[in-house]
Amino acid sequence: TRRPQARVREIYTPLVDCLMSRYVSTETGFGVPKDGWRICLAHEFKEKRKPFQAKDVSLTNMIEHVSLGVRYLRWWYRKTQVEKKAPFIDMFRALPLRQIYGAPLGGIGGGSITRGWRGDFCRWQLNPGMYHYKTVIANQFTVCLRRCDQTVYQQVLSMERPPTLQGWNWGYCGEYAFYHALYPRAWTVYHLPGQNVTLTCRQVSPVIPHDYKDSSLPVAVFVWDIENKNDYALDVSIMFTMVNGSGHKDDKSGGHWNEPFHLEKDGESVSGVLLHHQMPVNPYTLCIAAREKVMHTANTIHQTAFSPKGTCSALWSDLMTDGRLDSPKDSSPPTQKGEEVAAALAVSCSVPANSHNSVEFSLAWDMPKITFGSRERIYERRYTHYYGTKGDAAPSLSHYALTHYSKWEESIDEWQRPILQDGSLPAWYKSALFNELYFVVDGGTVWVELPEDADISGGLRPEDGGLPAQPEVVKDYGRFAYLEGQEYRMYNTYDVHFYASFALIMLWPKLALSVQYDIAGSVVQHDPTERLNLMNGRYSPVKTRGVVPHDIGDPDDEPWVRANAYMIHDTADWKDLNLKFVLQVYRDYYLTQDEQYLKDMWPICQTVMETELKFDKDGDGLIENSGYADQTYDGWKVTGPSAYCGGLWLASVCMMCKMARVLNCESVYQRYRDILERGRAAFDKLLWNGKYYNYDSSGQSMSNSVMSDQCAGHWFLRASGLGYDDYQVAFPKEKICSALKSVFDLNVMSFSDGQMGAVNGMRPEGVPDRSSVQSDEVWVGVVYGLAATMIHEGMIEEGMHTAEGCYRAVWERMGMAFQTPEAYCEKGIYRSLAYMRPLSIWAMQLALNNRPNHGKTTDKDVGQD
Repeated sequence: TRRPQARVREIYTPLVDCLMSRYVSTETGFGVPKDGWRICLAHEFKEKRKPFQAKDVSLTNMIEHVSLGVRYLRWWYRKTQVEKKAPFIDMFRALPLRQIYGAPLGGIGGGSITRGWRGDFCRWQLNPGMYHYKTVIANQFTVCLRRCDQTVYQQVLSMERPPTLQGWNWGYCGEYAFYHALYPRAWTVYHLPGQNVTLTCRQVSPVIPHDYKDSSLPVAVFVWDIENKNDYALDVSIMFTMVNGSGHKDDKSGGHWNEPFHLEKDGESVSGVLLHHQMPVNPYTLCIAAREKVMHTANTIHQTAFSPKGTCSALWSDLMTDGRLDSPKDSSPPTQKGEEVAAALAVSCSVPANSHNSVEFSLAWDMPKITFGSRERIYERRYTHYYGTKGDAAPSLSHYALTHYSKWEESIDEWQRPILQDGSLPAWYKSALFNELYFVVDGGTVWVELPEDADISGGLRPEDGGLPAQPEVVKDYGRFAYLEGQEYRMYNTYDVHFYASFALIMLWPKLALSVQYDIAGSVVQHDPTERLNLMNGRYSPVKTRGVVPHDIGDPDDEPWVRANAYMIHDTADWKDLNLKFVLQVYRDYYLTQDEQYLKDMWPICQTVMETELKFDKDGDGLIENSGYADQTYDGWKVTGPSAYCGGLWLASVCMMCKMARVLNCESVYQRYRDILERGRAAFDKLLWNGKYYNYDSSGQSMSNSVMSDQCAGHWFLRASGLGYDDYQVAFPKEKICSALKSVFDLNVMSFSDGQMGAVNGMRPEGVPDRSSVQSDEVWVGVVYGLAATMIHEGMIEEGMHTAEGCYRAVWERMGMAFQTPEAYCEKGIYRSLAYMRPLSIWAMQLALNNRPNHGKTTDKDVGQD
């Protein structure tokens, strides 16, 4: 049964109100937009979920996978206890859910620091790909109000009441504040009880589509807008404190030191403190800085070093005495082992009666050269292309950020405005679309320069059907990698990137193409090293020639050197990865019109398709699966041709036909056109049941389950401007629409009252398929792709409702903002926090962009709940 759109909004609206129900002030803040994710700082999420664990596996599945469990346990023990390394997937130490995270700070690929929605600095990824989850309690903003040379109010803007730093005034009442995120910006509004003053902290990071310079910078800006609604003037100081480190044990390793700096350039002055973190591997410098605005009476003062232990009452008293800090000129001595050191920076300004003023801070970090876990190679981060590799860039980065953030915001506004002003789009979608982009920065992301002597071709040159050693796009824009997830630590996991890649190809297409070149170069490589496959217990080569790798490596090892960190299955059996490579090649060409890219990729596409054709054993034009050969749904058994892999195969054949026509390869076109005709007939005969495509063609008890992702191949055709006309032979429109309707009626509306998205597998009788550990899960990124497919087919209401269920569940009920998981079940369980795949929401935007009469609606056309 379909719900009318009005009824959908009626169901979901109270959930939005719930996040702000404890907010007691009427203040709306300074310049806070209406769209985004908003939550009162005093909010407590009622739903407390736990990570998926072994005890959550059904007895049937546990018996079936007991050998896998034993092999994994042995491998895990050797990895953690003998090699002293972190497993790429740790099934015994899953991350507990902390419902605290907010928008991450910084640009792309230079490391990231996450500031929670309550203001805590609580998630750190400075060493590439390796996360440290620690709230550093001394990292705070503090406000001091003075009237007639007397301090009348001084408060740490934190609800915490920690056992340390008890000389400070903690325990700000969160009912007077709210957080609002519209990535890459966020606002925190603090009403100061009894003071008639409201502070709005605007957090700005340089994450700007199609900008490959500023988007690489490891820096963020905090703009504090101060509204004085009294009939008398106030002097206001904002103090920013920061520990030298990230809360890691190496903060106490000794040798760290701080120094003040002042940089004047182009008539603009910036002052602050450098916090040098001297480590033998990947040393870095943190920098807190502020912009001096003499004409606007904003003065910068600092305290080079203080100990974040004990009461720390001296610093507090120093600020309270006159709203200023001592500002010593000398550097601090290096810390002794066991010591920690922190720094403070304050900006004071006058705010006239019933008026407004602002102060500006920045936080930068400079780790120009990085090594991964094996320490075999040194890489230079992308931003060093502009700021050098000496490790002295923090002052310049801070100066640039503080003097250019307004231009960043202009670019962000120009990018977001058409979507935010599109009245046909509901508010939840606008929040989801932009806020899910957090993972581009906070996905363990690395963006590095291509070394002058690098060769990414895999050793096969263009004249032999390979690639250039240094393709222009990689040479000009560097190499890019992001993790499958913060818990699934593998770079550029290709079956997941297939979904997430829409965000890159639409917003930073050069990075998307760079990833494709890296993958293409690895296709021709062969690593004969024998390795145990945990699923079947057999040994096989790490990498087989002619096959797309699962991933490009583990950050605790050596990415780009040793691929396929994932060792669950035999890499030669991952049929869907080759198909996804072909699908992305043409989609990327369609969206970029980069002819050189298509020419370079064409021989690689032919190579991987020849590998696939080996699985067409009966010559019917359709490849067969067995066991767990489908990599995406690798916990769900497949026998014979399946809706998912079979659909990807037909779509890939379609795209081979299209690419052959574009490149005038008529013989190749005719060959794949013949395969397409035979394959489509076999696909329909084996899988179509009159309403939808069966899960697989085995005829077993679960083979007629309704798979939510059964139209994935068709989705990519539609996203690439294909699907019908000459290529309707693959998936007739009436069958696609019937299949999507079945998915909506069963997987969406018959699951959890239609309020949690689409469950992966549903039985025709309307109960979830529980035959595997994945079939009864909801995969957020898959749901967004499904919604995009529906939108392409004109099922806009159904698509929006399907995706809305995931957003409401994750962001409003489960407290998983800025850590969207791979999966969750109807009750109690989630799996793999902070996952790559939900970036596929940008596929929805691509589909919406292709709507008839797109852009001709106003806010009055649709409710904005």
